[in-house]
Amino acid sequence: MPKNNFFEERVEGKVLFKGHIITLERDIIRLVNGQKSEREIIKVSNAVAIVAIHNENILLVRQYRYALGCSLLELPAGRLSENEEPMTCAQRELREETGYCANLTSLGSFYMAPGYSNEIIHYFWGKDLTWDPLPLDEGEFLQVETIPWQTAVEMTNRGEFSDAKTIMGILLVLSRKH
Repeated sequence: MPKNNFFEERVEGKVLFKGHIITLERDIIRLVNGQKSEREIIKVSNAVAIVAIHNENILLVRQYRYALGCSLLELPAGRLSENEEPMTCAQRELREETGYCANLTSLGSFYMAPGYSNEIIHYFWGKDLTWDPLPLDEGEFLQVETIPWQTAVEMTNRGEFSDAKTIMGILLVLSRKH
């Protein structure tokens, strides 16, 4: 069956919740066979994640994630402001969260949960870091941790990171280093 035969047509929809970060919608759609079905969609603004490497060390941030009830060690990351370019957002987030500015190279853009969300994360590789801090966003509390690059790769291989965007970012850079 050709790819375009998998299109699902929106028949009607309703916003169930609209918050500061997410919007939850329930749509009735028509399938390719004519039957109707429901889809619940979480809409969020897109984000960036930065694999920042300084002197063969990766800069990570540890922050408490309320939804999980624990702290995670993650790549510096953040949401794009309205009409903000991903590269501009990545530079701002890196400066806010780590204090460093970097020469950024795009690693690609990827859907994070396409079964129920429209979120895209734009990944960047940060090199040639220089100190140029910006203040953290209000209500944001985190700790910067510097880990040798090879240790971070080994931690990834052992499954020691719980955050998917961090695992993906490390593997994207690793694939380009070889």
